[in-house]
Amino acid sequence: MKTLYLDLSMGAAGDMLNAALYELLGATEQKAEYITLMNALGLDGVTVTPEKIVKNGITGTKMSVKIDGVAEESHDHHGHDHGDGHAHSYDHHEHHHRGMKEIEQIVKAMPVSDKVKTDVMNVYKIIAAAESAVHGRPVTEIHFHEVGMLDAIADIAGVCILMEKIAVERVVASPIHVGSGQVKAAHGILPVPAPATALILKDVPIYGGNIKGELCTPTGAALLKYFVNKFGDMPVMRVAKTGYGMGTKDFDALNCVRIMLGETDEKGTDVVELSCNLDDMTPERIAFCTERLFEAGALDVYTVPVVMKKSRLGTMLCVMCDAKQREDMIRLIFKYTSTLGVRENISHRYTLNRKINMVNTPYGELRVKQSEGFGVQRAKYEYEDLARVARGISESIDKVEKNL
Repeated sequence: MKTLYLDLSMGAAGDMLNAALYELLGATEQKAEYITLMNALGLDGVTVTPEKIVKNGITGTKMSVKIDGVAEESHDHHGHDHGDGHAHSYDHHEHHHRGMKEIEQIVKAMPVSDKVKTDVMNVYKIIAAAESAVHGRPVTEIHFHEVGMLDAIADIAGVCILMEKIAVERVVASPIHVGSGQVKAAHGILPVPAPATALILKDVPIYGGNIKGELCTPTGAALLKYFVNKFGDMPVMRVAKTGYGMGTKDFDALNCVRIMLGETDEKGTDVVELSCNLDDMTPERIAFCTERLFEAGALDVYTVPVVMKKSRLGTMLCVMCDAKQREDMIRLIFKYTSTLGVRENISHRYTLNRKINMVNTPYGELRVKQSEGFGVQRAKYEYEDLARVARGISESIDKVEKNL
């Protein structure tokens, strides 16, 4: 399985992720094409330039993003504007401010694929949702200071473009070093991680360490939340390429995001299969049992028609679950069925990696199930979303799907 592993021992910002992924591109021509595309995105006055630099004896790339030839002065040590997602009260009053609608217009006009446009907007929605919650304002009232916004769009678009080009099947990342202490922001002195960053990284493994300052920006956090499939130890993998995306400041530790591209072996997991035969329950009662089992977390529940002793027609109920759910599922089967016994088998299961993305369509935003692995990639619209649209316009689901 084609896999990326992200070493986030010095945190992450959009420009650092961009630079590290850029280093994974193959030929010089590919890198030149990418930079040409980045400078043709339609971001007024924005120029993107890769710079080879050496830190702690290691050569890497720093992705320089300038507005009208000038780097934003308020960049943090990663070279990234801390105000990439802050609300409209940000103290750069000399600049214009733009909301999500304006950002969407900019993204729609970019000469990139629809997938990249969707990815960029989904990452921005993560940032906007966090800012909305932190500042207690609707997402529609969240505005982004213009210079920081353009800087962030370039970083986010760059990462999304590179992820499409590299086309990996799985992304694994280490726990994130977010830094410690405090950071100066538009709303005063804030703790590290900043409130928006902390909210974005909910349920993600993070740690503080001894370095004072903000190591993970809101943009970096949102990109990681969107693209990373799993946080944990580096998997066993055959590494083909390594990229170093450098930050601006120098520390005793190498200030970079390191990304490794390689192959990992496909692995399955053991699951428990529980089954029982039923010949004295109505279909409605079996359906009720099935609903309860799914609600309790069963991986799958299905029935198979069987012929039992004395040629009685019956139904075999089958339940798949994790080993730790075994006892709970057995109790529920006895509770909701008439069976006197439950059989158990251990099976080895192979699955594709799955995630759900929001996609803009003529009918508004719809969920798309995306799955990949074992050299296969698939995408399918969520049935409930298609059914909702079909009911709303009094059309068939087939007609709705043909128009997407």
